[in-house]
Amino acid sequence: MKTCTSAFLCACAAFALCAAFTPADAATDTAVGTSAAPGDVEFHARPAGPLGNLPFSEAVRVGNMLYLSGELGVDASGKLVAGGVKAETKQMMDNIGRILARHGSSFDHVVQCTVALVDIKEWPAFNDIYRTYFKKHFPARMAFAAAGLALDARIELQCNAVVERQERD
Repeated sequence: MKTCTSAFLCACAAFALCAAFTPADAATDTAVGTSAAPGDVEFHARPAGPLGNLPFSEAVRVGNMLYLSGELGVDASGKLVAGGVKAETKQMMDNIGRILARHGSSFDHVVQCTVALVDIKEWPAFNDIYRTYFKKHFPARMAFAAAGLALDARIELQCNAVVERQERD
């Protein structure tokens, strides 16, 4: 097993551990648009749908930081889109854009991403699509090759973003 694969497994275990400590009422999404105090943690469940029963949160907000789970290039039916890494990347980035918006952020506020590719040789094709989503700046990023991804995806992306604070009522 390569070191990067071990790091990926450690990251997956960390997300699983986070999900294990989700409060029992986490299935009820915390209201988006409320401000989390610096020590508050908000777990945001995945919306109902084909992938809504997976055992992890769509996003976790701590203070003004939003931590997204890894996303794949799946359509609304939960199926991986056809067409290879470029098609998957476009769908995945569109999905991430919707998640960011749903939780009060955008690509302009993404500060860090981690990319897992089944074939690192597809990194340039991924970059061709990825770069079009960032208009102001590029976030810090790490990319690595993985032996396999869920749903036989070619690519998975996890992002962290800043959410603007809003006053509590």
